[in-house]
Amino acid sequence: MIHMTRSKPLRHCMIVQNFYPVWEPRVRREAEALVDQGHSVDVICRRNGSEPKRESAGRVTIHRIDIGGKRVGLFSQLFDYLVFAFLAFLRVTRLHVQKRFDVVQIHNLPDFLVFSAILPRLTGSRVILDIHDLMPEFYCSRFKKSLDSLPVRFVQLQESVSCRFAHHVITVTDLWKETLARRGTPAHKCMVVMNLADPQYFERAVPSNGRHGQVSTEGHTFRLIYHGTITRRYGVDLLLRALQLAIKQIRDISLRIHGHGDYTDKVRQMTIDLNLEAHVELTTDFLPAAALSELIRSANVGVVPYRRDIFTDGILPTKLLEYVACGIPAIVARTEVISRYFGDDAVEFFRSEDVEDLAHHICRLYHDENRRKQLAVNSDRFNSVYNWSVQKNAYVRFIEQTADRRVLASSHLY
Repeated sequence: MIHMTRSKPLRHCMIVQNFYPVWEPRVRREAEALVDQGHSVDVICRRNGSEPKRESAGRVTIHRIDIGGKRVGLFSQLFDYLVFAFLAFLRVTRLHVQKRFDVVQIHNLPDFLVFSAILPRLTGSRVILDIHDLMPEFYCSRFKKSLDSLPVRFVQLQESVSCRFAHHVITVTDLWKETLARRGTPAHKCMVVMNLADPQYFERAVPSNGRHGQVSTEGHTFRLIYHGTITRRYGVDLLLRALQLAIKQIRDISLRIHGHGDYTDKVRQMTIDLNLEAHVELTTDFLPAAALSELIRSANVGVVPYRRDIFTDGILPTKLLEYVACGIPAIVARTEVISRYFGDDAVEFFRSEDVEDLAHHICRLYHDENRRKQLAVNSDRFNSVYNWSVQKNAYVRFIEQTADRRVLASSHLY
């Protein structure tokens, strides 16, 4: 239980250029953590279609900004960012005049959205930049640029200036905290709040009737699952090719792909081209967290087939943490940050972008029931150390201390 350390509730504002709450579980959980302790939260976000422009959910008040459909391409996205940043500046300025926020927390992308909070900062509010993704690495990966290229150097510059403008910086892994420190953001200014699975929905169920990947698959279809963003860098096409190879050894195998993204049509066509229609189900409809957790627990094995690059090397995938939380074993591309948190006895690593190796590990887990059980049990060590219950307390304490302008004794949750 969290005990409030302030004499009165704080007034907190969050700004995020995405659709809230559906597409931003991280923002939602942080807002709910504050609200649970009696604080009030305003969220300024993007409007999706016919969503109400203003909506209240308990003590969270949502203010939506309509800027039209999402644009693609480097310069189109930049235009999108600038328009939203300007409109968010107008909205947070008006709200701040009315409410006098104690803290304004800006969630990237982009980093420079933090400057929309210039009036609150000038009038005494504390400003936090919450970095979900490192923008330089993200753009290197998305647009096939190097860190030394002129566009990416400009992106690094705006990241640096944005971090200086903020009183504090939050990011999602130790690796990214270290990267920010190398680029000039003092380590004491930066803390880690991980994208952990929500224990309210994602929890281990008692295995029965051959389900949940920990017991025999004899007489049952061997079910694989991939969920989340469908994009090339996340390797869903590699998973399809590996499945085509694995079918030669496992006749009764299926793959459920659930999500959406710019690669969805390509994946759908690949399924046809590889003659996998009988084995692959692709769904794109939105699932509430409770339904998504049930879908995960219906699978035997989760797969995280990421291509390894400068961006994905630093991602600790939420989908992996949800597989672990639900107690199903996971086959995972070996990347730097995943290797920091999981050993070979907790997840089934394969060589990134090696389709044959991925197929080999799919077959290995199909044939080795004990290995599946071992992975499911050993991966639970992560949950015992890194869990939202502990992290929520630390996050709320950090926000309250920031609002009180206290000097934090520690910049990390653990």
